[in-house]
Amino acid sequence: MRDSETGDSRPALGAYAELVRVPNLFTAPPDVILGAAVVSVAGATPSPSAVALLSLGSVFLYAGGTTLNDAFDAPLDARERPNRPIPSGRIDRRTAFELGFALLFVAVGIAFVAAGGPAAVVAGSVAIAILAYDGLLKGSAPGFIAMGATRGLNVVLGATAAGSAALEIPARLVVVPAVVTGYISAVTFMAARESEGDNRRAVAVASGGAVLAVVALCVYLVGVESSGLEILVALAFATAFCWWVGRPLRAAYADPVPSTVGPAVGGCVLGLVLLDAGFAAAAGIRWGVAAGVFLVPAVGLGRMFDVT
Repeated sequence: MRDSETGDSRPALGAYAELVRVPNLFTAPPDVILGAAVVSVAGATPSPSAVALLSLGSVFLYAGGTTLNDAFDAPLDARERPNRPIPSGRIDRRTAFELGFALLFVAVGIAFVAAGGPAAVVAGSVAIAILAYDGLLKGSAPGFIAMGATRGLNVVLGATAAGSAALEIPARLVVVPAVVTGYISAVTFMAARESEGDNRRAVAVASGGAVLAVVALCVYLVGVESSGLEILVALAFATAFCWWVGRPLRAAYADPVPSTVGPAVGGCVLGLVLLDAGFAAAAGIRWGVAAGVFLVPAVGLGRMFDVT
């Protein structure tokens, strides 16, 4: 009896791991860490415990988003991606909806405990953007922006770890969540056309988004008061980002078919960790390392589970 129960539970756990895109979950905390780093540049002092809790909340937000994404897409996936957990019958669609909404609800609660009302409002805004993308806007220009906004707002969520001081940051620092929003919007545009094939324009848009993000990082480094070592570390992360996303994007542009575009999407999603780390390093090397280290579990689990 125990053997059969154990044997049954492992496939179930694997199915839920696929549903929430386990590797991608580790790309959410770096956004929050980046937000905390940005407010520290302005002289605020983010609470370490708040940053940790908000990072956990961001993981729940991401898991809820991917779960609801598959729940809404179940009819389409039944035709195009029948091996996914819901169309394959490993997870019930109603269960996925219930789990997805529960994860978003818990995430907002964690944000409130971590940093009070402002954090809960931002987390709630992320949840609304997730629902807008998953349920209404997917595949449209507003949808791409909505998905990008979930990541940009995730950076803002990290800023709330500094309490009311987050409201006093200079307007020039707002460029950071804006860059993250633009980059992910471009990657989402490419992802939406992953199964079409022969869509070089979508790959070019994502490539342009990556280039602009690196340019913005370099401009950002000029405008903040960072030490020479901090700038070098930031540029090292930027170089790693270019290498990480450049290889799959180049392959996808040369031959834009699902088998190359899919890995390019996955590479760009994981590459956000390096972009976050580059911006965060401008506030201090420890901020950059704290964000960048999440790439290790993301890549490790990416060998076991799909990223897209």
